[in-house]
Amino acid sequence: MGAQIRVYRQKIASTQSMGKIFKAMELIATSRIGKARQRMNASLPYANAITRAVSAAASQAELDHPLINEPEEVRRSAVLIMSSDRGLAGAYSASVLKHAESLAERLRSEGKEVKYYLVGRKAQAYFDFRGREYAQVWTGGTDSPEFETAREIGTALLEDFTTDFADGGVDEIHFVYTQFQSMVLQEPAVSRLLPLEVVEEEATDASDLLPLYEYEPEPEQVLDALLPRYIESRIFAAMLQAAASELAARQRAMKAAGDNASELVKKYTRLRNNARQAEITQELTEIVGGADALNAS
Repeated sequence: MGAQIRVYRQKIASTQSMGKIFKAMELIATSRIGKARQRMNASLPYANAITRAVSAAASQAELDHPLINEPEEVRRSAVLIMSSDRGLAGAYSASVLKHAESLAERLRSEGKEVKYYLVGRKAQAYFDFRGREYAQVWTGGTDSPEFETAREIGTALLEDFTTDFADGGVDEIHFVYTQFQSMVLQEPAVSRLLPLEVVEEEATDASDLLPLYEYEPEPEQVLDALLPRYIESRIFAAMLQAAASELAARQRAMKAAGDNASELVKKYTRLRNNARQAEITQELTEIVGGADALNAS
């Protein structure tokens, strides 16, 4: 019985230590998610403005631009996967990778090759473990992304998009990230980055009308300058949403882990008390039995 009690005491101590770690990580995620949401919301005005400008320029001018025109045949597709650098965030990275696999399977069924670009150590570990190839990887700071990283990613993707297929170029670019909707809901999403999809919708209000621009220099030169910035802003906005989603998922996962640790402590305490009570009962039984034996003799 004594050995069993010691085992339960060790389990209680280790579970309490783990519970403190979970609580600390929950508090860290809680303190950082506010700033992450502020950065995400602050990026929206610029992203919306440049999106309107690019859409207006692309829809109101008859242009023959490689970033807008649909290729006659899509032979190779690039897929950018945004995962996390660290774990302990529930199914956050697993959900993104699952959606990326579904996207890749669909692209292959259409006869397209898939070229991967990874963000985060979790995606890198996933591909390395399976011995699968990827073009480039960016790690570090997935829960606090920097615009310089988004610029590097945009430059690499744009360079491969403008490269010929025979030289390893791609015909279209998709990216998979986690869309932040609320503190309790974050959903993986798949979007196509290039060629640019310009959807002309019927305006229902005067504010919905795209402005008419007079171009100087030519519209092609305007798009040459706007589209790289549009790509960078869109990638950075996705990275900010992914960062907020990662922190929200980690906060939720750590809270659940902390609650489970507390329940385990209660369970082990009850089992320890039962073992102690059984030990005391056994000792009393032995004492009474010994006393009866002495009296009988």
